[in-house]
Amino acid sequence: MISLFTAEGLAGLFFLFIVAVTISGGLIAINSIRLPRAISGLALCFVGLAGLYYYLNSPFVAVMEMLIYVGAVCVTIVFAIMLADPGDEERIGHQSAISAPVSFGVGALLFWGMAILGVNTMWPVAAAKINDGSVKAIGHSLLTTYSMVFELISVVLLLAIIGSLVLARAGRDKS
Repeated sequence: MISLFTAEGLAGLFFLFIVAVTISGGLIAINSIRLPRAISGLALCFVGLAGLYYYLNSPFVAVMEMLIYVGAVCVTIVFAIMLADPGDEERIGHQSAISAPVSFGVGALLFWGMAILGVNTMWPVAAAKINDGSVKAIGHSLLTTYSMVFELISVVLLLAIIGSLVLARAGRDKS
């Protein structure tokens, strides 16, 4: 039995705290009626996700998560909200009575499948790499190990900028 006052117990407690922050941010984001609260929940979810990346011994991806998603995408969405027409507040789309149970069932099925996959997979132990944090080491990691992550982050940032420009061009009035 692992005690709470050992390194493994505290690491598990820290992991559960990060997971709770991520899930609570996601729940705030999807259940908020007001858009600024939903964006705050999204930012909280991204902060929790960055914590998970850091916990998984990937500090570079964690920092990029904070810089790109929290610092750029959420701020761009806030600017889009400020530039949008305040008169358009009607609810879009009506849900049927069956959509909530079907969504819950699909989510539970995905969770069950991922849990079974996680338990039954033999996960290799990651080799401990010593990184001195120099610009050369970060540049090498960026162009080799994290190249796909870097490209995906740049595409998401480009789409956020294009979306904010489209909203800014239309302006507040429709004339």
